[in-house]
Amino acid sequence: MKRKECSREHMAGVQDLEPTESPGPAVVDNTTRQQRYASGQYFFEYLVVVSLKRTNDGSSYEPQITYQFPKVSNLLYCTKDEEQKTLKAITLFCFPEGINWAPLTEYHSETFSFVLTEIDGSRRNGYCRRLLPKGRGARPPEAYCIISSLACFGLFSKIFDEVEKRRQISMAMIYPFMQKLREAPFPAPGNTVEIKSFIPESGTEIIRLTRPLDSWLEHVNFATLFDCLKDEEVLLVFAAAVLERRIIFIANELGTLSQVIHAVAALLYPFTWQHTLISIVPEILIDVVMAPTPYLLGVQKRLLDLVTDQSDLLVVDLSEDKQETFIISIGDESSILPPKLKTELLEALNTRQNTSTVEELNRVVSEAFLYFFVKTVGHYNSYVKYSHPGERGMFEKRKFYKAIESKTTRHFIKKFIQTQMFDLFIQEVEQQQQSGQQPSGIFHKKILEYQEKKKREKTKKH
Repeated sequence: MKRKECSREHMAGVQDLEPTESPGPAVVDNTTRQQRYASGQYFFEYLVVVSLKRTNDGSSYEPQITYQFPKVSNLLYCTKDEEQKTLKAITLFCFPEGINWAPLTEYHSETFSFVLTEIDGSRRNGYCRRLLPKGRGARPPEAYCIISSLACFGLFSKIFDEVEKRRQISMAMIYPFMQKLREAPFPAPGNTVEIKSFIPESGTEIIRLTRPLDSWLEHVNFATLFDCLKDEEVLLVFAAAVLERRIIFIANELGTLSQVIHAVAALLYPFTWQHTLISIVPEILIDVVMAPTPYLLGVQKRLLDLVTDQSDLLVVDLSEDKQETFIISIGDESSILPPKLKTELLEALNTRQNTSTVEELNRVVSEAFLYFFVKTVGHYNSYVKYSHPGERGMFEKRKFYKAIESKTTRHFIKKFIQTQMFDLFIQEVEQQQQSGQQPSGIFHKKILEYQEKKKREKTKKH
């Protein structure tokens, strides 16, 4: 589908600040820029500032976009209608509380993220930093939001630190930094990109942004999940998620909601959550909790009464002052996972006490759940059969789960293979092998390691 360049007229009143320093040689021609953005090499699509403005009657506030970079006329591949919807969605997610605001004299800045799902199913990430702008007296907070096709929460959090520092000097100081960042290549896993940026009285600074080596975990920090829930509780949530149930998370902090939901979704790797995922549900969209299809939703605790009139879902309270973790549950969550594998998961998770960095914690947690899938469905490739070379394979579902010796594991697998995430995973395997591609990636690597280990153990017994 071809997209036209955005019109400027729907953005009346939005600032398009001119650069305070020359962008220099980093600027590329429009064709090259479009090619680079389309290939995912740009850090971000655009940055907006969302401010709370008094309504005409002066009784409340409503969020409005007051600044956008780059200029509207420079946005790539978008139509006026598409961009209007996106910009409206951004204001809702930056201030999900709606109009219920009063001026503040103190406000701790917070960072959170959300996902924008397009009509074609593709997803863009929204990263948001809310803070109290510089000034005197009581004033409403403002939000900075970066829209990007890239999922790397830690990296964008560091970018916001730089944006916030420049905002305290002048709004105009944000432009040159974001211009240089936008033209910089997104680093490969483990690599660093350097951004030079001038700040009055400080001179030219070099900002180093390093991408984590484990790129499939760069959008995740499991620490918040395990700060909010005990290990056994995490497994109950995982069990509900792996069977694609409806799950609502409750918390006061927006950052807690977004980090926990992305962490739960990451526990499912190498499978991908295929259904509704809204890390922070704006109050105006709260009716989404009534949807009959699977979802992962984050809801602020003040809206709790609006989500507890249902029974066939899991409502998880993440807040510090909670009286109970599971406000609503179906009741069978503790019996979903095979007992032996659940014990092994808990033992593996216990070793995270020895970790000292976020990266180490992420690795220990992710590998624990990755091995769960290795042990349950790691033999999948042997049951994708082909009639003729070059034809699409057919998955022998019945033989696949019959090959599992443990009755409890087989019982779990019979349910899991009915999920959409497993079905899509197998479809991709069938397509890859049809085109001659061999299985690869971290999951396949762990499967081979596990199979080699089992062979060695078998040899020792004989």
